[in-house]
Amino acid sequence: MFNHRQTWQLALPMIIANISTPVLGLVDTAMMGHLSSPLYLGAVAIGGMTFDFLFWGFGFLRMGTTGMTAQAFGQNNVPEIRAILWRALLISGLISFLILLSQKVIGQFGFFLIQSSPEIENLGLQYFDIRIWSAPATLSLYAISGWLLGLQNVKAPLAIVITTNLSNIALDLLFVVKFKWAVEGVALASVCAEYIGLVLAIILLLRNKQFLMRGPVWPEVFQLKKLKAMLYINQNLFIRTLCLIFTFAFFTTQSARFGEIILAVNTVLLHFQTFLAYTLDGLANAAEVLTGRAIGRKNKVLLKQAVLTTGLWSLLIAIVFSMIYFFFGKDIIYLLTNLESVRNTALEYLPWLLALPLISFLSFLFDGVFVGATLSKQMRDIMVFSVLGCYLPVYYFNLSLQNHGLWLAFTCFMVVRSILMAAFFLKKYKKLC
Repeated sequence: MFNHRQTWQLALPMIIANISTPVLGLVDTAMMGHLSSPLYLGAVAIGGMTFDFLFWGFGFLRMGTTGMTAQAFGQNNVPEIRAILWRALLISGLISFLILLSQKVIGQFGFFLIQSSPEIENLGLQYFDIRIWSAPATLSLYAISGWLLGLQNVKAPLAIVITTNLSNIALDLLFVVKFKWAVEGVALASVCAEYIGLVLAIILLLRNKQFLMRGPVWPEVFQLKKLKAMLYINQNLFIRTLCLIFTFAFFTTQSARFGEIILAVNTVLLHFQTFLAYTLDGLANAAEVLTGRAIGRKNKVLLKQAVLTTGLWSLLIAIVFSMIYFFFGKDIIYLLTNLESVRNTALEYLPWLLALPLISFLSFLFDGVFVGATLSKQMRDIMVFSVLGCYLPVYYFNLSLQNHGLWLAFTCFMVVRSILMAAFFLKKYKKLC
């Protein structure tokens, strides 16, 4: 059994680690937002969105690895725990090689889909051509962090993320503020920081001697049945994550078509939701570990407690975020940009952000539960329906509302996703153990 204290022992380090990521995004946004033109802010948003497709799309290397490792840990299956790590690293290495091999095609295709202004596209491609070289480090970090988290080792992923993001911020200040490299400086800082994080990750990984003392045992790693199971889970998580990324990519693309000001406004406002997401993901990470362990032990009571405890704290955090946005939303916007046109327009759309925490917290919670239970097919199906059956239709039926219609579609997407995931779990949870 476990209690609230044990839940927070898992969740708090991951919340701290997760929050450092949007803080990094805020630093990038603030630096670009205080330059002479909104073009820089738009270029980093567009360039960053391209890497959302690439890197978030392969987030299954973290999620799938965590769920499978947690279940193997619950079963005390040491050979499988070791094999999962090496399978994940092999997959991440192969994907990284393919990304670097096809980088020109990826860049051209990505910016063709976005269709931003020539000025923003030119700056965005400068960002892309540098940032692409972080792929091997980024994907390896996904695999290593997911494996460590599955072992309930939250301190190591915390150290990796904090080190990576603090390095990134320091290098941002050096390259952008001191050297005046603007977009190129932001991209180069990200690349260098990812490799700094990877060096630390390898050092921390080598400390797990009880699992790694024998090194890779290739017959275990290449068990056909296990490989197929991992690839199946990762395939579903990949599709699910691409759909999620599409919602943000579509959001940014439509924002760009409404003009430079709306693109800058929505870029600023999405940081509000990003802060919420990364905070709630800390509790979702705890839910992943606790759910995986409960299922590995075939313990229904432990599974129920995991969901109820993490769900209660997720709700409380969502309430706090709504209150912060209500009382301090204007101050946050003014901190992020000194462009008066962006500030004034952002205040018009701020009310959408006040309700989103309470609307979306269940979707984050059940992402963690479904990952821990390795319910990848169900995650995929719910996400696909939420995008195709809700998000896009709501937007296109409300085109006359322009940017308000875009925010309406995003809000409805979160509502449908939360309801469907909660309903599925309530119907099936007794059969999970």
